[in-house]
Amino acid sequence: MKGLPVSGGIVIGRVLVIDDAMRRVVRRTIRQPEVKNEIARLEGAVKSSIAQIRKVHEQAEKDMGKEAAKIFSFHISMLSDQMLVSQIRTTIEKELVTAEYAMTHVLDKLAGQFRTHKDPVFSTKVNDIEDLTDRLMSHLTSSPGLAGAVGGVEGDKRAQGADADTVIVARDLTPSQTASFDRTRIVGFATDLGGMTSHTAIIAKALEIPAVVGCQTLLRLAQDGDSVILDGDHGVVILHPTEAMIRQYRRAIEHRRLTQVSLTELRDLQSVTQDGSLIHLVGNIEMPEEIARVMAAGGEGIGLYRTEYLYLTGDDEPTEGVHYRAYKRCVELSKGRELVIRTMDLGADKYTQAQAEIPERNPFLGCRSIRYCLKNQPMFKKQLRAILRASADGSIKLMFPLISAITELRQAKFIVNDVMEELEEEGLPFDRGLKMGMMVEVPSAALQADTFARECDFFSIGTNDLVQYTLAVDRINERVANLYNPMHPSVIRLIRDVARAGRRHEIPVSCCGEASGDLEFAMLLIGLGVTTLSVSASMIPRLKQFVRSISREACDKVARETLKLESDVQVAAYLRDRARKMAPLSFEDSGVE
Repeated sequence: MKGLPVSGGIVIGRVLVIDDAMRRVVRRTIRQPEVKNEIARLEGAVKSSIAQIRKVHEQAEKDMGKEAAKIFSFHISMLSDQMLVSQIRTTIEKELVTAEYAMTHVLDKLAGQFRTHKDPVFSTKVNDIEDLTDRLMSHLTSSPGLAGAVGGVEGDKRAQGADADTVIVARDLTPSQTASFDRTRIVGFATDLGGMTSHTAIIAKALEIPAVVGCQTLLRLAQDGDSVILDGDHGVVILHPTEAMIRQYRRAIEHRRLTQVSLTELRDLQSVTQDGSLIHLVGNIEMPEEIARVMAAGGEGIGLYRTEYLYLTGDDEPTEGVHYRAYKRCVELSKGRELVIRTMDLGADKYTQAQAEIPERNPFLGCRSIRYCLKNQPMFKKQLRAILRASADGSIKLMFPLISAITELRQAKFIVNDVMEELEEEGLPFDRGLKMGMMVEVPSAALQADTFARECDFFSIGTNDLVQYTLAVDRINERVANLYNPMHPSVIRLIRDVARAGRRHEIPVSCCGEASGDLEFAMLLIGLGVTTLSVSASMIPRLKQFVRSISREACDKVARETLKLESDVQVAAYLRDRARKMAPLSFEDSGVE
């Protein structure tokens, strides 16, 4: 089964099903004199839940870092919302029902409103609401009074009793469930629901638990004890694998382990080709704590810090102080190495639609990223002030996302200069020589690369969106997934043009999309003139080994030949053949094709 890969790694184990689909509690009426007791039970459960979440939050900060742990701050703020608690209290009083029923009725109704909304932004909140439902229910059922069973509570008990090498299969998982997994026994999980930006996905990645979400029908087919392979690198779940498949994946797991051991010695070596060309390998991060992983993997710095997660892990817009502390922490952890901070790439599936009175019909082509920032300048300036203040503590580069017109770039730079003047008047230090660059993610930017290069300090090609907008293919839509391919000739030509513009104007060009970590595509990028590859930490060691095994001259030849090809199928076949001939050791016994 194919799903969305949200946390890398390959595991082989046995299924443990946590079926939380039935969250219904039997409607049980009470007499008027019992109302006071039910309200007291509800308030006690709320108080106990808040205290419990505070402990979870403290532990999560230790395990995952402050940014990821903010998810539980949202849980606390929700339970502290008197309007929400008042709705439950009113339901008890007016309908004369138990606290269990009133609570699940109100919260399930709220979750249903989010779940049926077309925009994925709202669906990311569903598992948070279900998390609170389960937690409140656990406290209510532990107090005197009749209560119905709830899936989440039973599911937590089942997970606590899991055997070694357990792979959890569920309709969905809450952030608390995921954070509480015993990782000595639970080696991975797969869910039918969920998305790349859900809070559960964020926690899985932070804890490095292999995970695949969005499988759609897995729960219907899986049963306790089923043999399963979970490939978090490619978003694949295999139920009832054959012995041949198991042997193949065991080789892949062993190859990964041996590769990590053998690549440790490369960590402090330069990523240089055999004919002396230096290719910079840097990391993509979403939270400051990930910087340590990038450095441990041999990365030279951070090529992309996605700051939108400051918004996604909390319920409220982050303050300037929250921004500043995160960026200052990044500066400290980077220890003088490159640090590129991208301004908020909000919109579409991420944040802005939840704030809009009337959500956009097609947000991917609407007011997202830099467009949203330019229309919400107080919000934008808050982030820029924090970035500039942090630049006084160490080297930072500023990068704007989804620039499609020169007027957008100029306006963004004008606002930066405006903020600089404000800080100067306030006597606050910052780096006056801060370098500013842009993401090249849409065809209009690639086609006008020469124009942009005259007003930028650097380019970073974002292949994820560049492919999406060039080929008119939604990259998370399974119906057209086969059409999404960075090896399409039109995409390759656009990348070539951007790299040429960079060379002509003597500004560095990097590539920070997922495709940069693919060895075959990385070979092509180097041949096209890209000098920096920004990838996830796990990809750096193997990519460094590959770069040190090839020559720049051979990559140049590959790029020239590739530009003559007419289809992505031809390109993929050609690159696959050339890469394996140039660096056979990088592909030897890799296990899974």
